[in-house]
Amino acid sequence: MSERTKGLTRQQMCDRLAMEFGDGWIVNLGIGIPTLCSNFDFGDKEIIFHSENGVIGYGPLAAPGKEDLHLVNAGGQHVTLQPGAAIVHHADSFALIRSGRIDVTVLGAYEVAENGDFANWKMAGQQGGGIGGAMDLAACAKHVFVAMEHQTRNGAPRLVERCSIPATARGVVNLVVTNYGLFEITPRGMMLKEIGPGVTVDEIRAATGCNLIVPREVPPVQLRE
Repeated sequence: MSERTKGLTRQQMCDRLAMEFGDGWIVNLGIGIPTLCSNFDFGDKEIIFHSENGVIGYGPLAAPGKEDLHLVNAGGQHVTLQPGAAIVHHADSFALIRSGRIDVTVLGAYEVAENGDFANWKMAGQQGGGIGGAMDLAACAKHVFVAMEHQTRNGAPRLVERCSIPATARGVVNLVVTNYGLFEITPRGMMLKEIGPGVTVDEIRAATGCNLIVPREVPPVQLRE
């Protein structure tokens, strides 16, 4: 298996997190990789996707040629609407967030620390930057999941002992999925829960910048057929 085909694709990463969503949950998806969660087939589960720009109850990303130019998620991607969907004012969308009604937010990140801190709004040395709605979501959602690549383009780890760039929130992350596997933040630190295809524990340790708790038996990432 070549380096390029090791591990999980971005859609598989999001599918694995989507499997954790409970029936009836209100789910917010951040910009970037997390938006792929809405493509998952939830079967009989009712999942209500929430977008910061006021689209409540959207479905999968729109197929090419089927886009409604006026209907986008917070990342500007064209989406579809599910029965019962609503378009609300931006302020009402944030009222849902700040009132604690979001069951889970799935966010991208530059770094996640072993204690659940994460940073996703400003790169090292970058001028300006805006934290956006991630701060509200991290503070108010009942669960915080992160989907990101395991390493930077330069090969630096994104799972770290402490965030080296400005943190978005402290101690809030529950689950992280990368192309290498599924990780859980526990009271003892970051634990490898499931391992991606073609990846070894030693490779994950070498690509991780913090102490990683590895159980004696680590199952492969569970994906629905």
